[in-house]
Amino acid sequence: MKSLKITTLALGLALTAGLTGCREYLDVNFDPSFPQVGEGFAVLPPMLSQMARGESFDGRFAGQYCQYWQSPAAGNVWDRMGYAAGSDAGGEMWRSHYYSIGTNVDLVIQNAAAKEQWDYVGVAKAIRAWSWQVTTDFNGDMILKQAWEPNRYVFDYDPQSDVYAEVVRLGNEAIADLGRDGAGVSTASLGRGDLVYQGDRTKWVKFVNAVLARNLHHQTNKGGAYNPDAVIRLVDQSFASNADNFLVPHAATSSADANFWGTLRNNMNGFRPGVYYVSAMDGTLFPGSRDPRLAATLTASTDGVFRGVVPALGDPNNVANRTNRVANFWGQTQPTATPPTTGKFLFQDNAPHPLITFWEMQFIKAEAAFIKGDKALAYVAYLRGINAHLDFVAGLISDAAARTQFTTERTAYLRSSAVAQTADALTLSSVMMQKYISMFTHGNLESWVDMRRYKYSQDVYPGFTPPTGLILFPDNNNKLVYRARPRFNSEYVWNRAALNSFGGLDIDYHTKEMWFQQR
Repeated sequence: MKSLKITTLALGLALTAGLTGCREYLDVNFDPSFPQVGEGFAVLPPMLSQMARGESFDGRFAGQYCQYWQSPAAGNVWDRMGYAAGSDAGGEMWRSHYYSIGTNVDLVIQNAAAKEQWDYVGVAKAIRAWSWQVTTDFNGDMILKQAWEPNRYVFDYDPQSDVYAEVVRLGNEAIADLGRDGAGVSTASLGRGDLVYQGDRTKWVKFVNAVLARNLHHQTNKGGAYNPDAVIRLVDQSFASNADNFLVPHAATSSADANFWGTLRNNMNGFRPGVYYVSAMDGTLFPGSRDPRLAATLTASTDGVFRGVVPALGDPNNVANRTNRVANFWGQTQPTATPPTTGKFLFQDNAPHPLITFWEMQFIKAEAAFIKGDKALAYVAYLRGINAHLDFVAGLISDAAARTQFTTERTAYLRSSAVAQTADALTLSSVMMQKYISMFTHGNLESWVDMRRYKYSQDVYPGFTPPTGLILFPDNNNKLVYRARPRFNSEYVWNRAALNSFGGLDIDYHTKEMWFQQR
């Protein structure tokens, strides 16, 4: 079975893909009491779980690049816009795309098509389109044409432009399949496996349009090829309100089914809020304003002051019994042996994971309309985006007093300098800063796309200061980070020749600009 081992490790592909080249082994071990087919209702729930898992694992590191949070210890490589060499850290979306979701998509499509379950076919294609989009936005060039080919142990890469085109192709196919009727099409049947939309095909169509809106809107630097009107149309065909948000649920009965960001999983104990995210809400960047989301998402130090960590410098008070210690995401200001039993915002064990949301779509529409020159339309979408996210945050507050305080602060905030008061006063920075605040935690990967599109510009993100000089990761060669390296244990161990063909072995490969941001 050496060929199976090589194929599986070479790309981290789904087990079924590796077994394709070992048909005799399958025949010998065939058990008629154990079906060898991918029933959609059984395969879909773990695929949905993997969508949230992949984003979350890699989102921790993208969150450091975006300065949502940092390490409390000085010198962290991700805080320095570097990477952990010889490690799979930052390779989870790659693993998720090729392995955890991987050929499970094909299993669902093959099984469902035979039964005329076109709704399952459409959902499977929608998930793969989303996965291509998110993974290429994180990693850049990918293995597209040879992906999941049996009997291969090396794979050639394709340019990001090809992956973008594949997202559009798959997305359009998904929409067509979701609109088909057939003997097996049933809301009740799809609902067995669909833990997000409970079998509602119309919401899956909106989800696909949201993915396509991201795909087209990421290309703002493409000059005449960028079409803001097309982006606006796709947004209008996507989510109509927060009721359409793609929320992956968590039962939180144990760490196995708990939210990645919650205490049961304990994935965030090594992180603290970044000073830039705090400054965006505490009145530092926008004098005279206090964002109600500050206290709703973070916890103050024991002296009542909200503090953040400077990238790569750590928390100078990161020792026991210091009142100025930066609190972690579960409200702790002192080190303890065990994590707390609760959290707030998306750091609650049973909180859902928002994959794509109505507020994100509205901010995309606002930016597209602003680029087009229609500030009136941009302003309407901008306010909708702000209020939709405020509504979502309020819905996660269980304490009655905290909810009342949030409502009071919200009214004052919407009248403050942090929010453009008229369409004429709206700027690109107005839109992007509100989007940045709204994407905290769940949308780190997408925020990183935005920052790269604008090359970390302080005109767009006022006060944002990337690491420089000796603080910047030495392998960067004085350049900022623009992509994540492919997964180490599949590509740098088994597929080095392919990487070498386009510079993937260069120590500063992670600083090469993405196709989507190039003019």
